[in-house]
Amino acid sequence: MTTYVRRDSLRRRARRVGGRLIQRFGLLPAGVPDARGDDASLVAAGSLTERVVVYFGSTPESVYQLEQWLPALEALHAAHPVVVLTADSRSAARIRTLTRLRVATVSRYATFDDLLTGSQVRLVLYVNHHAQNFGLLRFGDVTHVSLLHGDSDKVVSVSNQAKAYDFTFVAGQAAVDRLSIHLQHFDAAARCVVVGRPQASAAPRERRPGEPLTVLYAPTWEGAQRSAAYGSLLDLGPALVRAVVADAGLRLVYRPHPLTGVRRPDYGEADAAVREIVTAAGHRVSTGAAIADDFAAADVLVCDVSAVAVDWLATGRPLVLTEPPGQDPTALRTPLAKAVRRLGPDDAARAASIVRQEVERDELAADRVAMARYYLGDTTPGAALSHFLAACDQVVAGVDPAPVRVDGRATDAFTL
Repeated sequence: MTTYVRRDSLRRRARRVGGRLIQRFGLLPAGVPDARGDDASLVAAGSLTERVVVYFGSTPESVYQLEQWLPALEALHAAHPVVVLTADSRSAARIRTLTRLRVATVSRYATFDDLLTGSQVRLVLYVNHHAQNFGLLRFGDVTHVSLLHGDSDKVVSVSNQAKAYDFTFVAGQAAVDRLSIHLQHFDAAARCVVVGRPQASAAPRERRPGEPLTVLYAPTWEGAQRSAAYGSLLDLGPALVRAVVADAGLRLVYRPHPLTGVRRPDYGEADAAVREIVTAAGHRVSTGAAIADDFAAADVLVCDVSAVAVDWLATGRPLVLTEPPGQDPTALRTPLAKAVRRLGPDDAARAASIVRQEVERDELAADRVAMARYYLGDTTPGAALSHFLAACDQVVAGVDPAPVRVDGRATDAFTL
């Protein structure tokens, strides 16, 4: 028995030492939090005094999901103190460079007991459906709200995980209809609150006489699973980009998705090939600029089924939606897909003439205006932020935010 206890103790010690070495040398598998937390200092300080927690359980490559919400969260902080809790110290370090909000890392499940028990927290916000969220979702005396990191017609937008939250703050009526139709046993009318998209703005474009038309190509990533594979980069990207850069009257900005290539090496290779084409032709690859800046400088967007397409609607400018081969055709039977020009594999070599036609004729402008209202709600500058802050005010005050009524607009045509 003594020998068994000694061996078990040695095994535990080896696991601890091995875990530290894995963390120190960055050998963790992709997507696994490093679990290097601030637990001791957090517990010593006692319960949280902030009224709002923003929880981020993902690793650094996904920080872009939270980053887009930081301006709105900082505005919320002015009324109700906000703290960002992460599951990964590397994510926390990255987030601290982006915001003045307090950021801390919780590595132990039990630490939440010490932080939440007797705390001032009334609202917890989530920007994704990471499995780590369940460490906080077990607390029933605070209100849990899903924000996600964009609205789109991807199948992941109707995840059954939405049922884990008390409310889902959505951009517009499209999200309510989508959840109502495609998520069983989910009362979208009671649990969805339309707040708009604070990130989506008109981004006025002033092109000087003689200046080339600017084409923004912003494909999505390959997706975490086959059912969510909407990316055009592998099959359309190189031909599309070659066609655009070959036209002297067009300027291309290529904005790759931050997660491109994390699951499939061939997407990473396609990304490298497209970057080489773009830079060799003297055009631009955008990886560090805010997407709002790229929007403001573009005359037309070419992108995949994604949240980028929806946010672009606020600009009022032409949109071309890709149709990669093998994509589930139901993704192209949504209201947005029916209201814009589409570009399939056979069209990639003609991409230059297609985008020119969309800018010069813009025959679908009225349809896009209707889609902007349907997907994004009120796009008046500042309106979405006001709606978001008001909904948070209600939750912090202990009042359920006003639900919306599913009125059936576009429901007959809404297919995923």
